[in-house]
Amino acid sequence: MQEDSPGTLEKIEQAALEEFSEKGFLGASLRQIVKQAGVTTGAFYGYFSSKEALFAAIVEPHARALMGRFMKAQRSFAELPANEKPEHVAVESGSYLHWMVEYICHHRAPVKLLLCRAEGTGYENFIHDMVEVEVESTLQYIQVLRCLGRSVPELDRQLCHILASGMFNAIFEVVIHNLPYEQAMRYVNQLRDFYTAGWLKLMTP
Repeated sequence: MQEDSPGTLEKIEQAALEEFSEKGFLGASLRQIVKQAGVTTGAFYGYFSSKEALFAAIVEPHARALMGRFMKAQRSFAELPANEKPEHVAVESGSYLHWMVEYICHHRAPVKLLLCRAEGTGYENFIHDMVEVEVESTLQYIQVLRCLGRSVPELDRQLCHILASGMFNAIFEVVIHNLPYEQAMRYVNQLRDFYTAGWLKLMTP
């Protein structure tokens, strides 16, 4: 195979996917990726400037898709009139979670890199960034409830962060362990019911 053939890029990315999946970004060997792909180091640098650029090429489309849809759900809820928010509090999040499970089940390998093998890259705080967005949204929602005249017990940022972190990590655990789609969806629905009930309990005097 010629190193500038159309299949070269695909071979590099496939070799990288396997190497990153096994060893993580920090432990992965660029030399081993090049060897497995059957190309020279010079050919590799014709496509990518570094190991991190290669990692980003694999995970960025999925990071963008997951975060983009998540932020869209957050904006949709934020733009609702205040008096409509209590009855829609779980609608947008439920729609996102269903979409997310389906998306991850169709892109398991690169999403696992994003969620589990990104230490040492700009993606290592991906879940943390989602959690921070969720915390801010939760605190804003509490203020909305109070403006609507509802009595809500004090919930500080640190507690909200712990709860949101637990929720996201639990949901991602379900979808990154190669569970069949139907089982993953069932578990995520049950987790969503569990956390929704918990939040409602905490927000009730």
